[in-house]
Amino acid sequence: MPELPEVETIKRELEKAVLGKKITAVTVHNPKVIREPSVDKFKKELSGVTIKNILRRAKLLILELSNGKALAIHLKMTGQLVYPGSGQAARVSFHLSDGKNLDFNDQRLFAELRLIDDWHKLKFIQTLGPEPFDISESQFKEMLLNKKTKIKPLIMDQTFISGIGNLYAAEALFRARIHPERAANSLSDKEKTLLFEQIKGTLKEAIIHKGSSVDQYVQLTGKPGGYVKFHKVYDRQGKACLVCKTPIKRIVLGGRGTYFCPKCQK
Repeated sequence: MPELPEVETIKRELEKAVLGKKITAVTVHNPKVIREPSVDKFKKELSGVTIKNILRRAKLLILELSNGKALAIHLKMTGQLVYPGSGQAARVSFHLSDGKNLDFNDQRLFAELRLIDDWHKLKFIQTLGPEPFDISESQFKEMLLNKKTKIKPLIMDQTFISGIGNLYAAEALFRARIHPERAANSLSDKEKTLLFEQIKGTLKEAIIHKGSSVDQYVQLTGKPGGYVKFHKVYDRQGKACLVCKTPIKRIVLGGRGTYFCPKCQK
């Protein structure tokens, strides 16, 4: 699933490519990705509106429109936005005033499109915890107090802190030298500081390199993100740790494959 760096990359690219342009028409190739309203109403209420603003909240993209409504896009596992799109793999094509298409692709039909009056009222939005860039180190430390949950599932919990998924949780914990199964309340003050720094540092670095293409994620241009070559542990099971040469280990934690170095991370 695209995480904060991937969705932020798409958000920034959309700002350059489609902000201020009008949606002249909408072609729905597969209605399953449209969660609300009806397909006919979705097409009608999007036709003729201008894209006024583009926002990101955690892993959700929000296009604010000139008619006061908002198009909320949750890419989930396999959702893609491609511009200019060819329509060949599109589930929905947004025809724009520049004569080009913004294509919404989703191979497995897990993603969601919602045209809504007030995106703030979405249940997903209302349950989100703060984003890593919106809190201070002292706030982060306070959030970890008395938390007996294992640290990796905790920082992946979108109600606790939003935007971090399996990939960047694994990478940040490696960089902070913290074992993913540690209880959050067992971390020392120094470890909490280092983890906070590495969470933000890893996310910023991934944004610079346009995200990680490990599944179906692509940039708006259709090109893959460039951060995979900088991964330290994710999807490197059995390969030598880049620090100590110990084979990277994979376990299942919280229902997710978890990669770590058994020597470096304590």
